[in-house]
Amino acid sequence: MIWSQYIKTLKKEIESIHDKEYYMSRVDEITRESWVLETFPEWGTWLNEEIEQEIVKENTVAMWWLGCVGLWVKTPQDCNISIDFWCGKGKRTKKVKNMVAGHQMANMCGCRELQPNLRASVFVMDPFAVRKVDAVLATHYHQDHMDPNFASAVLNNIEEKIPFIGPKKSVETWIKWGVPADRCITVKPGDSIKIKDIEIIAVDSFDRTCLVTTDGYQDIRNTCPNDMDDKAVNYIVKTPGGNIYHSGDSHYSIYFAKHGKDYDIDVALGSYGENPVGIADKMTSVDILRMAEALRTKVVIPVHYDVWTNFMADLNEIKVLWEMKKDRLAYQFHPFFWEVGGKYVYPTDKDKLYYHHDRGFHDCFEYEPNTPFRSIL
Repeated sequence: MIWSQYIKTLKKEIESIHDKEYYMSRVDEITRESWVLETFPEWGTWLNEEIEQEIVKENTVAMWWLGCVGLWVKTPQDCNISIDFWCGKGKRTKKVKNMVAGHQMANMCGCRELQPNLRASVFVMDPFAVRKVDAVLATHYHQDHMDPNFASAVLNNIEEKIPFIGPKKSVETWIKWGVPADRCITVKPGDSIKIKDIEIIAVDSFDRTCLVTTDGYQDIRNTCPNDMDDKAVNYIVKTPGGNIYHSGDSHYSIYFAKHGKDYDIDVALGSYGENPVGIADKMTSVDILRMAEALRTKVVIPVHYDVWTNFMADLNEIKVLWEMKKDRLAYQFHPFFWEVGGKYVYPTDKDKLYYHHDRGFHDCFEYEPNTPFRSIL
């Protein structure tokens, strides 16, 4: 009797949902603004909640990929840091035909036409729903590695005076946005900052695209740059669970081997992508493997390939080359292929090669299925 009443009630609810007046009122109320607010960020606060609720076990470290090279790190003492968290956009219209004078890509290859770098990855984290972070880090000042929205959210929503840490040009950018100067910490290679159970060490960057980035158009031909340390740094993040090497947008450098000798590195992130003809902005599959070998890391994670439509690359290329070379060259590392928004815990997940989001349905058949008969299953 109870079941039949439930079915009748359910039918009435379905009929009301399909009522024309219901849809008419909904359509009349919908606007572009309401669509944007109801849809973006695509993940809402799901990931924010997941990170807040995560209890990191002793002698481990948890990290989440936020898209591009954005990384969130959390430790057993509940230390939370973000590195290069960016929640901005790529190209959105064809009405503008040319790059801004002085753009790094225009300087690099002598082009003028607007590059078709549309954002391909979704927004997995709501910057304005972040309620706890202990430091905001940037490797360099390119627009897809710093974010004014996140800076605003931290300043307005978090009472503690959270530090903003980065090289000189990043600090100048934050201050230009309105971040108080006394909240900013300028770092250069060799500098070290301790926060709770984390130590952040700035090391050399090899981002040669940063070297050809100018503030507006400047003729830099036949000029030897000497300001890399002002523009970009890489980070080594020492945690109770292991040491993370964040290479920012570094290209391949033989000096990775120096970093590998100076520091014990467990997990290394490298910017990977399929460079368009005329451009050298991302590491190739060969570069990613060479970087991992030089750093003596245990796990290498390719990132950045996800975000720009004109730089997207095939991860299988790394996998195939690694399989070809690992025995002959006696590699002591393996790649890990992540998904944006995914969690990686080191050393718990150290042997994994691939990530897959939670597939759900863990409570299947804990309740009686609502089907006409069992054989339909």
